[in-house]
Amino acid sequence: MGALCFRALCCKGPPPARPEYDLVCIGLTGSGKTSLLSKLCSESPDSVVSTTGFSIKAVPFQNAILNVKELGGADNIRKYWSRYYQGSQGVIFVLDSASSEDDLETARNELHSALQHPQLCTLPFLILANHQDKPAARSVQEVKKYFELEPLARGKRWILQPCSLDDMEALKDSFSQLINLLEEKDHEAVRM
Repeated sequence: MGALCFRALCCKGPPPARPEYDLVCIGLTGSGKTSLLSKLCSESPDSVVSTTGFSIKAVPFQNAILNVKELGGADNIRKYWSRYYQGSQGVIFVLDSASSEDDLETARNELHSALQHPQLCTLPFLILANHQDKPAARSVQEVKKYFELEPLARGKRWILQPCSLDDMEALKDSFSQLINLLEEKDHEAVRM
């Protein structure tokens, strides 16, 4: 019996490979994209500098690995975002929920054009209302209303979640929900 037990333990083979998904992460400069992704990769957020071009991070989760292509959010870079959309399987849009009206307006326009972009419009979206720990932060309800998500994103798969660097559990939960949407999309592709 002992030998059998030992064999079952040591010869099981490698664990099944986690699925990998290629995501694009967009949002204005200062919305917190780099900090959130660094924190998810267990890197120190102190060493974070604003992304000027783009950077790619492999963010490990229990049931999937997300290869996130994060695009810089400065004015002069945003017009090139769409060049990097090809091959994406999902979108992470980060907005600063405590930003000025002007920045919020710009973020809204950028999100609207992403939701309507031919390479992204069928993909799952995770929209993160970041900086919820700041006094000026708008609630998720306010963001949903301001960004007109109900009419615009009807029929699309999107998740709008509050987040801040202080609450990693909530952030991980948001990403788990996104992974569920990605898995559903995978199964649909198989069924077609």
